Amino acid sequence: MTMFTKESLKKIFNYQVVTTILVSATITLIIIALSAFLVWRFRAPIFKYFATEYSKQTLTQKESKSPEKEVEQILSEAVLPAIVAPEDSVERAVQRANPAVVAIIVSKEVPKYKTSYQQQTDPFTQFFGGSSPFGNIQVPVQIPDGTEKQQVGSGSGFIVSSDGYIVTNKHVVSVTDATYEVALVGGKKYSATVLARDAILDVAILKISATGLPYLTLADSDKLKLGQSVVAIGNALGQFQNTISVGVVSGLSRSVTAAGGGMTELLDHVIQTDAAINPGNSGGPLLDLSGNVVGVNTAIVQGSQNIGFALPINSIKTVIDSVRKTGKIIRPYIGVRYQVVTPQLKTANNLSVDYGVIVKGDSSKNLLAVIPGGPADKAGILENDIILEINGVKIDSENNFAQTIRGHKVGEALSLTVLSKGNWKNVTVILEVAPQE
Repeated sequence: MTMFTKESLKKIFNYQVVTTILVSATITLIIIALSAFLVWRFRAPIFKYFATEYSKQTLTQKESKSPEKEVEQILSEAVLPAIVAPEDSVERAVQRANPAVVAIIVSKEVPKYKTSYQQQTDPFTQFFGGSSPFGNIQVPVQIPDGTEKQQVGSGSGFIVSSDGYIVTNKHVVSVTDATYEVALVGGKKYSATVLARDAILDVAILKISATGLPYLTLADSDKLKLGQSVVAIGNALGQFQNTISVGVVSGLSRSVTAAGGGMTELLDHVIQTDAAINPGNSGGPLLDLSGNVVGVNTAIVQGSQNIGFALPINSIKTVIDSVRKTGKIIRPYIGVRYQVVTPQLKTANNLSVDYGVIVKGDSSKNLLAVIPGGPADKAGILENDIILEINGVKIDSENNFAQTIRGHKVGEALSLTVLSKGNWKNVTVILEVAPQE
């Protein structure tokens, strides 16, 4: 029998204590690591839960009328962006929007030819006489053989109602004798009718016969901020449907001249973005990270790197409403062509003011400054007049001329402050319905 001395028992006891401590410490560390992993894995719902509870208590103290909505807004604007990675936001925005983005196919009847052969005398006999050793020659010629439908263009668009109203650019559907088809993401195609075109805004509304369609929500583009992340979707190069590009808002309230298809258009108050907008993307949506539309992709700068432009969706909303209610675009019209007066223009042309718009045509294109018979013509406005104010509001970078006019209604009388031939005067203009194309 083994006898344990006092010293050996003490050693065994100390060993067991140390072992117990080490095992306990190891188990504790495993539990802590596992807990940390679970907290990290489910950090979003945990953080959201505590944020929601805190927000509810805060909002209750403030006696909010609709705490749930305010909680949701607080979470969406403050909490969730801090939890959700940017790529996740982009992915969610695309998944939400993609089914409502369409490709627009432009087709037209074009002449068709067939090859025929005609007999012609060998030129040898014409110069030297006698008979030709080669006999008569069969010469191929192209002769008309009716017409055939061919694709002559393409673009992008997006559905804004479940019953098939679609927004795109006017220049995408500018060919009046063409036929139009709309292709959805799954490949299903619909014949489309162009209901209205607006050259001023470069926007058009199409309609397809369908119901229960996915559609996009329109955001408030006036709330856009420089540096805000945006996503552009479109039918890139007319080949790659629903191509995604990501970027930021790199400029606001820009004025650009867009050229294409033999047309030149001045686009005012547009959004500048570095999200790649390729040819064929025109008419597609520019989205925020919630998948809502903030703009309509419309133009690129040739030769530039990552500079594109989109029409702010707020300027399109009235067009959509007008077409849905009346079948056409009803917008106020003053009847002038103009150029924005800037400090640079003032210096170059020795003007006395550096704001407003100067009534100016384009003689190279036979475009008059004042449209004959239009509201401005009836009010006596002349070429080279400078419109400085509308109803006492100064026309400058903060108060855009076109946006200000669109903010009023047909039939409304506007008081214009005009600098004409060196003299200031007040002119009353009554807005009329813009001519339809």
